[in-house]
Amino acid sequence: MKENRASDKVGSDLIFVIGSSNTDMVVKTDKLPLPGETQLGGVFYMSGGGKGANQAVAAARLGGVVSLVTKLGNDIFGKQAIADFKKENIHTEFVFVDNEKPSGTALIMVNEQGENCIAVAPGANANLMPADIDRVKNLGEATIILTQLEIPMQTVQYIAVKAKRNHQKLILNPAPAQKLNEDLLEDLFLIAPNEAETHFLTGIRVEDAQTASLAASVLLNKGVQNVMITMGSKGVYFQNRHLQMKLNAPVVNAIDSTGAGDVFCGAVAVALTERMDWEPVLRFAVEAASMSVTRLGAQSSAPYRTEMMS
Repeated sequence: MKENRASDKVGSDLIFVIGSSNTDMVVKTDKLPLPGETQLGGVFYMSGGGKGANQAVAAARLGGVVSLVTKLGNDIFGKQAIADFKKENIHTEFVFVDNEKPSGTALIMVNEQGENCIAVAPGANANLMPADIDRVKNLGEATIILTQLEIPMQTVQYIAVKAKRNHQKLILNPAPAQKLNEDLLEDLFLIAPNEAETHFLTGIRVEDAQTASLAASVLLNKGVQNVMITMGSKGVYFQNRHLQMKLNAPVVNAIDSTGAGDVFCGAVAVALTERMDWEPVLRFAVEAASMSVTRLGAQSSAPYRTEMMS
């Protein structure tokens, strides 16, 4: 019999997002510049970013009970970020302040097709260490822990060990792509890479459901329980030991793909706490991500639950 339940009941329905927070500085251009080339841009704007913060905002807007664990600088960017998190109803008790390093920043260029290129200065994100995770006293109460790779790898590995010890479901968005050791993979309830990250992790280029299945099998054989491969406008592929599924994305007018993967991950976390089956989880997350690419910005593009049809 196929297993089609996304999540069993584990404690209370809390989502802890552990990861980075940045201030994004964005320029919209006709096309992305080549090395050494200057492009005259159009719109410039600043907004909250960082994969951890993006995913926390997305999950909160979609109805999740969210705590964010991150580290900011003691500067104007950090103070603004905390104020913004509170406006989003995100619990900020464990948003730590670093008096040595500045808040993280990202420089982003977006072309007319919605494609982007990004350079990140991590700042205080690089100082979110295992000792900080020990300061999160109620982490063991989380139903879902969601993390990424814009914080130190030793911290991600420490989170994985704690989650496994507490029988919690850990979701890893392996971005930006880095080598993952086998012990970490064995601790994951779910991994959610995009096509480029999947190629980095498995050596397989994902072009369709068949190649996605081959790549997912590599990750499952390394101990991951569930694999979701996001494929941009082509949708998402899911696989575990019992189920394989490919869902297409709706056709939309994409203007900015920044943060779409983060919206997807935040939506998955919310859907899992609501005990959705796997197919509704995927549909909910794909719909949310597809809505986000029709808007500018990372956090600012995340949809609210009232906008969702699912």
